[in-house]
Amino acid sequence: MRMKPLLAGALALSAALQAPAAVHAAKPVCEVDRPVRFSGLNWESNLVLAGIERYVMEHGYGCKTSVEIGETLPMLAALQRGDVDVTPEVWPGQIEVAWKKALAGGRVQGLGHVYDAGEGWYVPRYTVQRHPDLKSAADLARFKQVFADPEDPGRGRIYGCPAGWACGTLNDNLLRALGLDRDYSLFAPGSGAAQKAAILSAYKRKRDIVFYYWTPTALVGALDLVKLELPAFDQTAYTCLTDPKCAKPVATEFKPNPVVTGVNSAFAKEAPQLAAFLAKLTIPSDAIDATLGWLENEGKEPEEAARYFLKQYGPVWRQWMPADAAERVQAALDKE
Repeated sequence: MRMKPLLAGALALSAALQAPAAVHAAKPVCEVDRPVRFSGLNWESNLVLAGIERYVMEHGYGCKTSVEIGETLPMLAALQRGDVDVTPEVWPGQIEVAWKKALAGGRVQGLGHVYDAGEGWYVPRYTVQRHPDLKSAADLARFKQVFADPEDPGRGRIYGCPAGWACGTLNDNLLRALGLDRDYSLFAPGSGAAQKAAILSAYKRKRDIVFYYWTPTALVGALDLVKLELPAFDQTAYTCLTDPKCAKPVATEFKPNPVVTGVNSAFAKEAPQLAAFLAKLTIPSDAIDATLGWLENEGKEPEEAARYFLKQYGPVWRQWMPADAAERVQAALDKE
């Protein structure tokens, strides 16, 4: 009978000795023994997404992460080589030929459905009120003096993609398809920030401006804009518009873009739990719009907007991961 207390004590001591190991074992161990490398494409939504994913991987899955800043096509090449592991925001429709080729090579995968993105040529509503006959992109041929290029007043200016972006090819071909290349210059700002600054400067001064932009973005949501009409979407025409070698471009509406997460195939095989998280990642349009609006209005950095999203939209991101990972992410947020 006296052995029972001794046995109970021994069991308690054994449990106590094992407790530190159990706690240690509960800590997440990343599936890769190096930093997970992200493509930092230089526009706001991608950088915010990268911030969200990096925070989750670091605090929920115990990983280290890094980010490489670059342009769309060079980063796609890096993704195929394995120089980066994750591209948070791939628009397959915008780089259709290159993306299909990358998928066919088997070295990259497109996971999930992050959200739906769009593109278009926009003018301020006050411009349409001044010129009510301006309704479509083709109508621009009659309004080149309204959008006169300050460096070449005999031509109009359309503010296109920042230099080096993949959408530059599409806009160049669309300009030719509409026959506007005779009367307009497609101006490529040096960066996304320069593009945005030019648009906001014109808008604040109520100057007429026509420009390419995409959604979801804080800028399109914050300004009163009109999207110029284009012919109904045609897949064959659009495929040619995305090809730098398109010989005879035909005008068509921009393709709706279901945005996916691009991952290196070898990385996805090496880290199936991380790949499963990325495959489940999806964000409602109102949540990403609100997050980007907060970024714009508060003048914050993308990493701060990522934490804003995680603090505001717990019911959204908790669905992307197992409960234990979600609790670790929440605990890290609570400490801030």
